[in-house]
Amino acid sequence: MANSEGFLERHHFLLRRLHSLTGVMPIGVFLLAHLTTNASIVWGRFNAHDGREGAAAGVATFQHEVNFIHSLPALLLIEIFGLWLPIAFHSVLGVIYATKGRPNNANYAYQSNRRYTLQRISGYVGVLFIFYHVATLRWGWTFLIPGGTEWSGEYAASTMAAVLRGGMDGFTLGGLLVSAFYMAGVSLLVFHLANGLWTAAITWGLTVSEAAQKRWGQVCAVIGVGLMLAAWSAVIGFATLDPAAARVVETRMLDQQHDGEIEATLPEGAAHEEEHAGGLTSDSNGG
Repeated sequence: MANSEGFLERHHFLLRRLHSLTGVMPIGVFLLAHLTTNASIVWGRFNAHDGREGAAAGVATFQHEVNFIHSLPALLLIEIFGLWLPIAFHSVLGVIYATKGRPNNANYAYQSNRRYTLQRISGYVGVLFIFYHVATLRWGWTFLIPGGTEWSGEYAASTMAAVLRGGMDGFTLGGLLVSAFYMAGVSLLVFHLANGLWTAAITWGLTVSEAAQKRWGQVCAVIGVGLMLAAWSAVIGFATLDPAAARVVETRMLDQQHDGEIEATLPEGAAHEEEHAGGLTSDSNGG
């Protein structure tokens, strides 16, 4: 008799675990790193950066983090195989499972059923938000951004602030809508990860007893709260940032970087001789 089961049914055990695994590694790890990096626009204010304080220190810290990421070797390959393909696999399979699953909260309004429903909703919205986030900031689809701001890796904080505000000159209605969408998107992604960590432990047989599931649930809740604070800090931090003031800090950092690159290309001692010659020229002109 021919096997009437489909591909998903035949490989249910393997696919379920791969779906769970990709949600934790690498997607979950990336979300943790990404939110922590973006939140540096706030926590960076407490990290005096090259003599800068307050918002300027936050801008400088965030720009430093962005520069480090862009300096990674084979960054495109890391993005493709370590991020985009796992996200595509997890998203497609997640949508398939979500559309086939049927919660029973109409008859049994247990907390687990409500979490199941919210997990599905957060997955749908999360996929939409990730697409918007990548399309506008990575692919350059500026027609989806109020004000048409194009994100720049060299002016990371100022352009991100302009994206969330709707322009460089202050909030617009479109900017408020984008900021609200970002707040909802990152919040639902954090919930999706925290709740996914709890269900992943069940899927892998790590928390069999009810007591173990409760203890791990408390750990997941702490992780969720921490990530939620980072996510909200990032959105609020960029939305309340003055893009013009941030651009001043970024321009100075870019000038310093270019000066350092020029000096590094000069032969040993040439930089000192050039500086000395410049001083003599100034003196001869009465400077």
